[in-house]
Amino acid sequence: MKKFYKLALTASKIMEVIHWGTALFMAGLLVCSLVNGPWLQGVLEQNVPEYGTVMSVYGFEVEAVDGAGHVSPQVLALFSAAAVMILSLMAMVCRNLYLILKKSEGVTPFQPDNIRMVREIGIFYIAVPFVGLAVSNLARLMLGPDALEMSVDYGGLITGLVMLCLSQFFAHGMELERDLDGLM
Repeated sequence: MKKFYKLALTASKIMEVIHWGTALFMAGLLVCSLVNGPWLQGVLEQNVPEYGTVMSVYGFEVEAVDGAGHVSPQVLALFSAAAVMILSLMAMVCRNLYLILKKSEGVTPFQPDNIRMVREIGIFYIAVPFVGLAVSNLARLMLGPDALEMSVDYGGLITGLVMLCLSQFFAHGMELERDLDGLM
């Protein structure tokens, strides 16, 4: 069990760092698409057959190439902005997981901070599809309804609801533990 704990602790920290690094990369791509869109468009169009045409991050997908085979810098900017927000939310999920594991080492997991962090994880998971939906609607308003293909996966809603329920179970467990300690 101790090996699994150390593995989970290490993996959550590594995943947090990877998510923050990828969010930073996507922020750079956002700036590049806003500052020098035509150059970036040319680079991407040269490499599209090699890498594919669909950009995706946690269920938010955008078709990068239009019918004529061109990559729109505006679409890339919108996708990059959404990716920064989604990857930041997922980095916060990994951060909270790391903190919960670290704070619960050798003591009870039924602590107010852990309950708050589990609740936050649920909120972060619920926010991911809403970010995708908001950016999808914004893109349709800015570029027109037929300008691009986007899809949003709502699986994060279920995961978020499960995490919110778990936070309630943790709160109840903390109350029961407190009552038991009061009886002794």
